[in-house]
Amino acid sequence: MSRATLLRPDGLLISTWRKLCRDPLGMFGLIIVLLIGVLTVFAPWLAPYDPNEVDVYNRLLPPTGEHWLGTDQLGRDIYSRLLWGGRVAMKVSLLAISVSMAIGIVLGMLAGFGPRWLDRILLVLFDTIRSFPTIMFALAIVALVGSSLNTVIVIIIIASIPIYGRVVRTQTKALRERDFILAERAMGASTLRILFRHVMPNIVAPLFILASMDVPVVVGMEAGLSFLGLGVKPPTASWGSILNDGYSYIRNSPWPIIAGGIPLILVTLGFTFFGESLRDIFDPKLRKKG
Repeated sequence: MSRATLLRPDGLLISTWRKLCRDPLGMFGLIIVLLIGVLTVFAPWLAPYDPNEVDVYNRLLPPTGEHWLGTDQLGRDIYSRLLWGGRVAMKVSLLAISVSMAIGIVLGMLAGFGPRWLDRILLVLFDTIRSFPTIMFALAIVALVGSSLNTVIVIIIIASIPIYGRVVRTQTKALRERDFILAERAMGASTLRILFRHVMPNIVAPLFILASMDVPVVVGMEAGLSFLGLGVKPPTASWGSILNDGYSYIRNSPWPIIAGGIPLILVTLGFTFFGESLRDIFDPKLRKKG
């Protein structure tokens, strides 16, 4: 579809926006997604305190006018740490999903459009990666290279590639026998031209829907690894490390663990509702009637 078509009043973007406006849960999810995006992008200006500033005289305080969500066991402002932790979560999710999607697109199209032997090899590779439990796989990688933010990103990328690769493979196999693909092949078009000019534009929409619904999964993985001490190193703020600190001192103050759980719940609700709304809009089989 051309750019002019997208920008027409009845084009895809405006049509999608209108349908999204008629879905209350979809709009609710979009508002949460935009709110999280604004808070994380502008965290350096919105955070009232340095997230690593220690104040032992005001440790484990409940929410007050100065500390909106209280303080942790070292007197650090939890609200500021949540904002900076959101930057870590969004950085991990955006990088991991973008890279895994790009690699998954290439491998999936090769599996779906290439020879049968290549398809079998890639399927075995996908199944082998997915056969490992994520936590056990993460433990093995951390034991080899050590814990860091980059290690978390690499773990999530490797674990996510088979998901996108299988989706792309299925979509490519469904398209390879379509009339317009057969016509391109009959006219002597190269495989690369067919894949990137005709196949990929037809499989991008389902992938973006899948990506939007994978964001809370990736954020949860990062938080879980950080909670176990396999993610970002202290004193870097992370939602998982905030939960870990709150769990350790839950008998002294419940506020750190409550505050650390709220953004995970909001991210899950926001991206899930938004992704489901996009799925209903773009998938004719699941589109809501009425």
